[in-house]
Amino acid sequence: MARARSPANTKPYAANPLKSSAPLGAALAFLGMDRCLPLLHGSQGCTAFALVLLVRHFREAIPLQTTAMNELTTILGGMDNVEEALGTIFQRAGPRLIGLISTALTETRGEDMVADLRAMRSRHPDWQTLDVVPVSAPDYHGALETGWSRAVTAMIETLTEPGDRTRSLRQVNLLPGSHLGPGDVDELRGVIEAFGLDPVVLPDLAGSLDGRVPDRYTPTTLGGTRSEDVRTLGRARLTIAVGEQMRAPAQALHRLCGVPFAVYDRLTGLDGADALVVKLAETSGVPVPPALRRDRSRLLDAMLDCHMTFAGKRVALAGDPDLLIALGALVAEMGATVIRVVASTPSPVLARLPAQAADVGDLDDLEQALATDPGGCDLLIANSHGQPIAQRLGMPLYRAGFPVTDRFGVPHRVTVGYRGTRSLLFDLANGLLAHGSGPCQEVCHDPFVAPAVAAH
Repeated sequence: MARARSPANTKPYAANPLKSSAPLGAALAFLGMDRCLPLLHGSQGCTAFALVLLVRHFREAIPLQTTAMNELTTILGGMDNVEEALGTIFQRAGPRLIGLISTALTETRGEDMVADLRAMRSRHPDWQTLDVVPVSAPDYHGALETGWSRAVTAMIETLTEPGDRTRSLRQVNLLPGSHLGPGDVDELRGVIEAFGLDPVVLPDLAGSLDGRVPDRYTPTTLGGTRSEDVRTLGRARLTIAVGEQMRAPAQALHRLCGVPFAVYDRLTGLDGADALVVKLAETSGVPVPPALRRDRSRLLDAMLDCHMTFAGKRVALAGDPDLLIALGALVAEMGATVIRVVASTPSPVLARLPAQAADVGDLDDLEQALATDPGGCDLLIANSHGQPIAQRLGMPLYRAGFPVTDRFGVPHRVTVGYRGTRSLLFDLANGLLAHGSGPCQEVCHDPFVAPAVAAH
């Protein structure tokens, strides 16, 4: 539990923004779908900004389209733009799925996308092979994980066959949060398959943004979860939701099809990994495989090796809530003190963070708090936008969250399960060791941790 709470943040502006918008999170969720093309219903600028961040973070070609609202269509209504965009995309790109995502522009006007989309389909019988999932994700509500959660919920409510209670003995649904990258999804898929279970992942970034070089150009996503797979989610024995943000999609599937679900705050750390393994063993009736037992033993050894490096260290974090609980709880378990947490959006998990102070704000709030803290800070965990703060205050930065634009391979990093936690501990401990060796010696070789720049 957090031992203290900061007063409510009443600052009327963001001096150094931390959060990414909900439409971007919704678009990211649709990028985990096969033959999909996200369509942002708003101005061109909204889509262009999201596209830049996604390309710089994943370093991949990102299919993203816009309805290109202007002043006139904003006043008179933009559904003509939507109908034209859907028709053009369907004819030229041939997607199987289009994610129609609202923005603050259209939400403020009050457009009813669901009703308008129903009318469009009646006028276009040739769209029968096209799935269109409308998502309400205004920029002014929530952050990246909010849009991700709403998109996954919308896909379940739109595509999953309601009332389907035919159970498959081997199928397990996996709903990963937006804080889990392709590397994490692949790791969790492997853990589930180790028990002889068949995971259906929604959405599956590991299938679409895994760094492959396609042999041909495609205007849509290549790989990921198929629409047909979403329709069969109701046949699973269990739904595993990772992160509080995925509680709403899991509940939606339970309402539709009665699939039982389990929500995990985190699968990073010994407790989180153990909880998942125990649940999978109970569900499958299969003993824990020897390979996983060995991975657990290796993690215990890594914790013993690193615990003196973390003991007494002071750590600050900034990011989306589900990322904060995963990393904050881990460093606290290792003996570090989480002195300050700044979240992008409110969430119930903030009350469970083992932090001295936690609130919702921006990176400017974090910098001001750290600059005036007499105890100092030994490690900052944030996205790439935290790098100037780390330099100014002379502390190492561990890059995590979205976006990470100045390091390679971050989306493919593994931070969950026994193996992922072990690698994460080594990265964090090496960053602390490098900082302790003196910021001017440039001894840090880890690609994700930047040596601090000393102020002379």
